[in-house]
Order: sequence, then C-alpha cells, then structure tokens
Amino acid sequence: MNEFIGRVFSFEKQVFPTQSVLYGKLASEGQSPKALIISCADSRVVPEQIMQAAPGDLFVCRNAGNIVPPHATQNGGVTSTVEYAVMALGVRDIIICGHSDCGAMKAVADPTGLEEMPNVAAWLRHAQVAAKVVNDGYPELSGHDRVRAISLENVVAQLAHIRTHPSVASGIARGEISLHGWFFDIGEGQILALDGETNRFVTLREGDTLPVALKAEPRRAAYFDYAQAAE
Repeated sequence: MNEFIGRVFSFEKQVFPTQSVLYGKLASEGQSPKALIISCADSRVVPEQIMQAAPGDLFVCRNAGNIVPPHATQNGGVTSTVEYAVMALGVRDIIICGHSDCGAMKAVADPTGLEEMPNVAAWLRHAQVAAKVVNDGYPELSGHDRVRAISLENVVAQLAHIRTHPSVASGIARGEISLHGWFFDIGEGQILALDGETNRFVTLREGDTLPVALKAEPRRAAYFDYAQAAE
C-alpha cells in the first residue's frame, strides 16, 4: 500500500495542479459523461487508459466478466448503474467491453473449482449462453481459441441482455442510444468492435468507419399506417 499512497501524493502535488481547472468545473457543474462503458474488473483492463479519457468523460461499471444481467425486479449494481447513466446523465452511447485471457470466461468454459465460490458461479450463469453458443456453433474449437470465442460471444450476449432494461429499450426506440460491443486484446493493445451489419468483430483502424453494434435510429415496431391499410 505504501506504493499506492506515494502515487496519491504524486497526484495531489503533480497531476492535479495541471488539471485543477477541469476538476473545478466538474466539482461545480457536475458530470456529463459521453458514454457508459461496462467492462471487466480485470486489473489489466483500464477503460480510461484505453480510451485516453479525461475525468468526466466516461461513466464506468466494472465487474467479473463484463456482465449485464437481464432486467428483473431484483435490484443490483449493474442495473442501477445502467438506469442512472441513461435516465439521469443522458448517456447516448453504451459500450460493453470484453477482453482476451479473461478469467471469468475461462471459468465459464471450465467451471471446475467454482464449487467453493457459489456467488461467482451464480454470477457467471449470466454468461452461460455464450458457452452454449460456442459449444453448439463452434464444436471444433478447444483451449485458448474456445475461451476467446466464448469471450466474444459473451459480449454479444450481454448486448442482448442490456436491451431488456426499460431505460435502454426506450432510448433505443427513440433513436437516442447506440450500443457498442468491444473486445480488448491485451497482448496486441487492439480493440475489436462488433459490426451490427455483418455481425462480426473487426479490428478498429484509424481512418475507418467506426463499427457499431446497434446504431441510434428510431424503432417503433407498433407504428401502423391505418390510412394505407384502409385502401
């Protein structure tokens, strides 16, 4: 802990003075983050560093496996964070970010040892759909490749889960929210993004169009043209 305390003092003496105007504005005016990112709690994945975000730019929620439980009546930290980000902060972009060599996804791939961690086992059930998809759709994969495929499919699964949250579903219907599925390759320092048009992950490249899992477009499935139907 002494090392971290030293860094705290370094922040106070060296970093904060260079950003005091920004912090003063955040303190007096509050926050208005540009995006909500739900990422893994893995210590190697730091969303603010990956995105080179300044204080106030990102609303961050981290948990084991970058999981978003489907909406239910039970209260939970992820559910509350999503609701607050959308309804109170007006976030218009939501990113779910998985990563390579994910311990949570390794446990989903092989749950051996989870008997002594019942809470972890229960939490990871929200990612079992990804394992089922890979087991049935990618039967030829094993080892590292299987875990990577589960990690990618888990991002897709959690994007489906977050759409069950009323605040998100309403924002999508109004065309005010875009969803993004990302995967951070730790060893390569690269981001793969889900392209909603091809349903495949592609590497983000400078100068290329940003792939979006679900673009912000009004969706009103119940709209009915009565005049046309009467003809």
